[in-house]
Amino acid sequence: MSLIKGRTGDWEIVIGLEVHAQLSTASKLFSGASTEFGAEPNTQVTLVDAALPGMLPVLNKEAVEQAVLTGLAINANINEHSVFDRKNYFYPDLPQGYQISQFSDPIVGSGEIEIELDGGLTRTVRITRIHLEQDAGKSLHDQAPNHTYVDLNRSGVPLMEIVSEPDIRSAAEAAAYVVKLRSILQYVGSCDGNMERGNLRCDANVSVRRPGEEYGTRCEIKNLNSIRFLQQAIDYEARRQVDLIESGEKIVQETRLFDSNKGVTRSMRSKEEAHDYRYFPDPDLMPLDLESDYIESLRLSLPELPDQKLERFINDLKLPLDVAKELVTEKEKADYFEPVALRRDAKLVSSMVRKDVFGYANNHSLEISEVPVLPDQYGELVDLVSAGDVNARTASEVFVEMAETGKSAKSIVEERGLKQVSDSGELEKILDDIIAGSEEQVVQFKNGNEKIIGWFVGQVMQKTKGQANPTVVNDLLKKKLDK
Repeated sequence: MSLIKGRTGDWEIVIGLEVHAQLSTASKLFSGASTEFGAEPNTQVTLVDAALPGMLPVLNKEAVEQAVLTGLAINANINEHSVFDRKNYFYPDLPQGYQISQFSDPIVGSGEIEIELDGGLTRTVRITRIHLEQDAGKSLHDQAPNHTYVDLNRSGVPLMEIVSEPDIRSAAEAAAYVVKLRSILQYVGSCDGNMERGNLRCDANVSVRRPGEEYGTRCEIKNLNSIRFLQQAIDYEARRQVDLIESGEKIVQETRLFDSNKGVTRSMRSKEEAHDYRYFPDPDLMPLDLESDYIESLRLSLPELPDQKLERFINDLKLPLDVAKELVTEKEKADYFEPVALRRDAKLVSSMVRKDVFGYANNHSLEISEVPVLPDQYGELVDLVSAGDVNARTASEVFVEMAETGKSAKSIVEERGLKQVSDSGELEKILDDIIAGSEEQVVQFKNGNEKIIGWFVGQVMQKTKGQANPTVVNDLLKKKLDK
């Protein structure tokens, strides 16, 4: 349990998270408009999205399927009967004056997610529900000095709201929860998890209490779009509440925003309750009734999930736990690694891929899928290292050239004459010459200074312009110097 040290004693943080995940459908929840990112404002809007009179919503079947698959992936109860409600509130970018959502009868009921913490500890976070809802549009405040413009491209985009129980007890646990949930969504294919684009956003409900006492008054921090901001916001808000209580003040239940530039939360508005939204069943949409056979068919179609892949990487590929976790947590990393590792040394591949491919993506601000060297092309480079034709350091240089030129690994090595010298006969001649002219260093080795062997290796590398195979060189050196 992570506690805050206050002036009057210890305080416990209580956190519940509401994660809004944009579904990976090609069209919106109740219309055929595109959900593609980056379009010009108001170019992906139908009459339904603009809420013109007489326009009726039609439910997207693919959105239902993705929500059910997500629920099955977290061992949740799938409700065969669910209802769409109208959540009434006014906002300039909400053209209907209400949001079509789900309240009393969501599509997915209670489930759970197991998160991994430092030190090998695990914790189970209960899921209250997952419901479907449509997104609002977007207000643009930076287009003109005296006006706010509205872009309705996001209006009607399908969202899942994944609501946890208040089981989380620290900012680190909250981060672990979102990372694990994001990974599950990516594997299921229901959300790409891109937080920078707003495809995964998080609201954090934070309160503090004395350990073991009743829950305190909570404040909701809205629209956190990065793991780092989530942690910073929770830590600041918990400390703010402790300071207020210890100063004799009361916590006001409210909605707050996180100012990432200043690292503080700011009051936005008083917190609404369910009755403030005047929920009622949407008269334009029939209740959603799912057959048990349909749910079971989706259960059977579930892909390998992160925990299953992690276990396989450890047990079958013999990867260390920390390496396997790094590869599995982001689906794109696992998708790149696996075809390269097929019928190759998985440990060698994991080491090279993490350094070359993931490092290149990070340095160039690319997604793994955007790296210009495909897995089968990279596999050719791994084969050159396995065969002893190039060492890992040279391979990294070759990889960069592959990415920049589109050439194959083999052609780059041949054109630049990078192939390692592994011929023991050729290396023996070079070693004999070096040893013959290095009596002082040979004596040092004979007297127990084994580190001097690195000096000999350096001399060989200098003579061969770095192309000698270090493994062969070390083996030959030990044999010759031990005589």
